[in-house]
Amino acid sequence: MFRIPLLVALALCVAFGVGIVSTVSALKATVGFGAIALGPWVAFPDAQTANTDPYAKAHRARAGKLLYGGAEGLQFTASIDSDGQKLSSGCSYDITGVTPPARFWTLYATNANDQPMKTDPALPGAINAWTVLRQPDSSFIIHVSPVAQPDNWLAVRHIGAFKLVLTLLDTPTAGSSGLIDLAMPKIVKTGCADA
Repeated sequence: MFRIPLLVALALCVAFGVGIVSTVSALKATVGFGAIALGPWVAFPDAQTANTDPYAKAHRARAGKLLYGGAEGLQFTASIDSDGQKLSSGCSYDITGVTPPARFWTLYATNANDQPMKTDPALPGAINAWTVLRQPDSSFIIHVSPVAQPDNWLAVRHIGAFKLVLTLLDTPTAGSSGLIDLAMPKIVKTGCADA
């Protein structure tokens, strides 16, 4: 007597459960379509437009983030170094080169869940275009390390995997179709504490 309603209820629970789990995993897996990878740096220039895909809109709503408009800026993230290996906070890295043209840029580290990495307030948790020390040719070297470094140092905590976020503000590249031709800084591993 209760067999058929029980089977219907069980089927509905399985269907709703699988649907919810697959939707949440799809939202966590990607910011959307149209990613552009320049070495280790990845950007989603279409995620900021009104014509973006539904996954990007849902990801943005779920994360509660406000994205920059097409003329305001562009955000690049890196979770790997220039050799394709995952960034680890137990290692030290040098970010070398120049950024694409921008009126202002910022660089900071996040944990694997895209939350800004919290460091001691006395340590440099971010670097920007005004505070970076440059070479005579306008290039820079930024040391990303849990151990204090000379010159440009971006402090990270020992938390395992992390990401770097480079945001270009008021940049002509945000509305450019020539993003593929941009020169982005390289991320080179210089050593690990456990090696």
